[in-house]
Amino acid sequence: MEFADLQGKLDWNDYQVVLDIARAGSLTLAGRQSGRSHATLFRRLNAIEQHLGTRLFDRHRSGYALTGAGEAIVAAARDFEALAISTERQLADLDRRASGLVTITTTDALFHGLIAEALVRFHERNPAISVEVRLSNNLHDLSRREADIALRPTSAPDAHLFGRSLGTVRQAIYAPAGRADDPDLPWIGPSASMNYVQYDRWLQRREDRAMWMQVEGTLGIHGAVRAGAGRAILPCYLGDADDALRRCGPVIDDLGIPLWMLIHPDLKEVARVRRVLEFLGGSRLIRDRL
Repeated sequence: MEFADLQGKLDWNDYQVVLDIARAGSLTLAGRQSGRSHATLFRRLNAIEQHLGTRLFDRHRSGYALTGAGEAIVAAARDFEALAISTERQLADLDRRASGLVTITTTDALFHGLIAEALVRFHERNPAISVEVRLSNNLHDLSRREADIALRPTSAPDAHLFGRSLGTVRQAIYAPAGRADDPDLPWIGPSASMNYVQYDRWLQRREDRAMWMQVEGTLGIHGAVRAGAGRAILPCYLGDADDALRRCGPVIDDLGIPLWMLIHPDLKEVARVRRVLEFLGGSRLIRDRL
């Protein structure tokens, strides 16, 4: 039987069993070294040989000796093992080095008002790390590596993710600077697609809740207020930084929402991801503007 035929009929676990027995020279010692029982290895080896239709070992009182077919299998197994070890070392080295690409998903408003400037400062200190930013109001699936890091305002982050709260996104009423005292200024609100339940409940408690424009997206609402369309609830990191707007009243505690930085637990020890986490987590720029 050709070696290529043998190779095609085995998976890596079969190769590993044959390699372990060949290295140990006996089932008893192979079992002791691999943590498997003598009986388990005996059954596995018999099944492999039966499947291939050829003997891989000659059984002697002194131990197990490889046949020609067995030597071919062991040679391939050693090659596979060396390749696996080399690949794992390369991956471990990449994980230890703070270099490469990190993918971040966040909202357009957070990126515009907080994250973009923070990432510029991050790059000044970590030029070997590149960043891809995906702007979306939908949480990319971190478990499927659609993104490495998610920055999201949420009161209920997914329990299977690893993360930390960066603080609370404060919100207040903002109006065009020249019309901040106008009692007849209408409301601009979020579109129904944003599903902003907290805001809806807060607005329903007000007598002056007439709203003539609904806009999808926080940046869109911000733009409408700047254009003079009315007043609206905006994050303080956007409203306070815009000289064209004026805050009308105190921060609304009922509308505060935690800002979470989330990753899949498997990425905690990846150096480039950890470097971004540590920088953003300790960023005074983000903390002070929230």
